[in-house]
Amino acid sequence: MTDSDDRLLPLDGGDIHVRQDGPRDAPALLLIHGSASSARSWDSLVPLLTGSHRVIRIDLLGHGRSAKPAGPSYALQDQARRVGAALDLLGVEHVVAVGHSSGGAAVTALAEERPDLVTALVLINTGPSLDAFIAPESAAISPAQWPPTDEQLRQFASTGFNPGYQVPRELLDEVRFMTYHSLTATMQATADYLMRRTLPDRLKVLGKPLLVIFGADDRRWRSSSAADYHAVPGAKVELLPGLGHSPILEDPPRTAAHLLAFTGHN
Repeated sequence: MTDSDDRLLPLDGGDIHVRQDGPRDAPALLLIHGSASSARSWDSLVPLLTGSHRVIRIDLLGHGRSAKPAGPSYALQDQARRVGAALDLLGVEHVVAVGHSSGGAAVTALAEERPDLVTALVLINTGPSLDAFIAPESAAISPAQWPPTDEQLRQFASTGFNPGYQVPRELLDEVRFMTYHSLTATMQATADYLMRRTLPDRLKVLGKPLLVIFGADDRRWRSSSAADYHAVPGAKVELLPGLGHSPILEDPPRTAAHLLAFTGHN
């Protein structure tokens, strides 16, 4: 079975949207989006991966087509437990977990919660600690301005891409489809997770193979901080010249080449 499959899985706190592409008997590759994004951020990359992988994309609670409740916890450990439960329902026993931006923190939390499930990790433009974060120049969107205008959305998203990159309208709309609470609570959850312990410190005790891909011109996280991941034994760190915070959209073929080379050995 190789066709695409979209479904909503009923989990604690609300329904979780899952999309699968590629042969179901191929090695599983999990893709987790970043803050204020969704499974759609991987659209350009997925066709390059399905020849050799069962590609599973999940909208974390609060994002995309998943529920956006006001009550349940958006802490990364809870998000990770939901992802693990979703993979259990899909019958997935082992997965290489890939995260873009804050999605890299989410898959790290998944590996902590479910070391039996995650065989290796790939972090794409994921800052190792809050020290690496580049504070935005534009003002934050306030509750009174919600939902945001197109111009506010473009300002909000501008540092997520290289200058001149035309952000697809559907990705801007994914921010607008969030609630103000789900936007702020999920972003705060990532900050809380990084504040408690840096990602290299978390990863080096897990003993999982690690690939770090980083656009060298990232304007959200200092690309020089990617070197911090060398603290993880055996970690492979790839800096991609000419790319910004979102290599998965800015240059899918180059991103896929590194990803496939890595998964061929894990």
